[in-house]
Formats: sequence, structure tokens, C-alpha cells
Amino acid sequence: MCWMTSWFSQILFFSGTMEGRMGLLFLVVLGAAWACDARELANSETSELSIKPDVCALCEEYITKALDYLHENKTETEIISILHNTCHQLPSFKQKCVALVDYYVPLFFSEVATIQPGEFCHKVNLCQDIAHISLKVQEDSCEFCKDTVSTLLEKLKESDTKLEIIETLLKVCNSVEKYANKCKRMVFEYGPLIFDHAEKILETTDICNIIHACKSSDVAGQQAFLSVS
Repeated sequence: MCWMTSWFSQILFFSGTMEGRMGLLFLVVLGAAWACDARELANSETSELSIKPDVCALCEEYITKALDYLHENKTETEIISILHNTCHQLPSFKQKCVALVDYYVPLFFSEVATIQPGEFCHKVNLCQDIAHISLKVQEDSCEFCKDTVSTLLEKLKESDTKLEIIETLLKVCNSVEKYANKCKRMVFEYGPLIFDHAEKILETTDICNIIHACKSSDVAGQQAFLSVS
């Protein structure tokens, strides 16, 4: 569910046609922070996907899998339940928060039904000529995954990166109009909590093995890598 919530946040940025989609983004970020932990991610039913020869094809394969998951009726119910639980942890904003969730989540799923994997991957610049990076052997993708996780951890520990994220969330709050001030207070109050959860997930979860970027023989090395990071 964790990977799906993260992907859900990204799709809100790139879908481009759903009016007011940014108003739900902050709720999704909070929901991901509270609803996801390393054990949930590690125990998720992740089926092994074949590694295709370039980043564009890999993107399309994973987006297709994510869309299949999101098209299940139970998925929408799960997301709404998680976001409702998040809303209940914000007493002063609870009713308005629930109203936003009930309004925007169904709109989001309507938008999902129109998404084509190829079009989406082009929108996020993973199917440009420059992005056709050869993944000749699985070991290369494993190293790429490790480097990515390491870079993310380093960035999350940088104050400049956290400031950029906070600034982005504050801009999101401006789109909520009359709730902007309350939204901004939430950003400052819960922002540090979100960063802390994100760092812990990256540090304690064998992400590269879970998404099958690393072969089983790489597991021990990957665990050591995460523990040192």
C-alpha cells in the first residue's frame, strides 16, 4: 500500500486535468506518513515483474501494474479509509478534511480510468531518448536502485531539500483557498513528522529487493547498505 500511496501522490501532479487535485496532495502525504511503515511495505503482496531492457518500458510495466491495482474497487475503499483516519487525527480540521477526501478521491479514480501508461511515462520524461538507459543485466539495476535510495536519504537529510518540500506544500495550501491558513499550520506542525517517517522507511526497508531490482544473492549486501546509510 505504501508504494501505491507514493505513486498516488505523483499522479496527482502529472494527471493535469482534475480541477483542484492539489488540495488533496497534502492529505495524501500525511496519510502516507501515518499509514505506511517498513513492515507493511515489506509484507505487501508484490509480484515479481520482469526487468525490461530500458527505463521507458520498465516505467510502462510498473504503471500498468499500478493501474490494475487502482482499478480494483477495494483499493478506493482502502485509500478513503486511510485518509479518513488521517483526518480524525486533526480534530480542528476533521470535518473539512473528510469532505475534501470524499470529494476528491472519487474524482481521482475517474481520472485514473483515462490514463494510458505510455502517455504517462512520456509526461514524466521517462520515454525521452535521453532516458533510454540500458539495463543490460539485473546487477546494473540493483546498483542503480542502491544509488537512488542513498541519494534520497542524503537529500532528505539536507535542510535545503526539506525547505523546498515545505515551500511546495505551502503553495499547495494556497490552492485550498479559504482553508489556506489552517493548511499552512498543518504543514509546519506535521512536516517534520513526515520527513522523519520517510527517512525511517528508506533506512529500514529493503526497497531494492522488494521491487526485485536486486537478485536474492544481493539481499545481504543490500541490508548492510541500508543499515550503514
